Amino acid sequence: MTLDVVPTSEARTALPSTLTRFREQGMLAEPMVFGGHRKAEGVVLPYELFERLLPAIEDVALAEVVRARLARDEESVNFDQFAAQNGFDVNAYLASKAR
Repeated sequence: MTLDVVPTSEARTALPSTLTRFREQGMLAEPMVFGGHRKAEGVVLPYELFERLLPAIEDVALAEVVRARLARDEESVNFDQFAAQNGFDVNAYLASKAR
């Protein structure tokens, strides 16, 4: 799907008609993409769609944090290694919680 990019200078004027479209079409309404020099830089989308996308957006953001941390730390360890190095017995903890 290719969307037209509304110039930033026109985005404010386009908001009322965009909101009307959102109200009429719900989450299936076409988003408004805007930016300078017809380059997409932002998007306005129906809130109902945003709510449905939010878990995926959060996952992407979290993945970026993890990637950055892994790139910074060449000697990373997984949780089990970390627990063992710090005297934490994961299995004993889980067994105590199961009681």
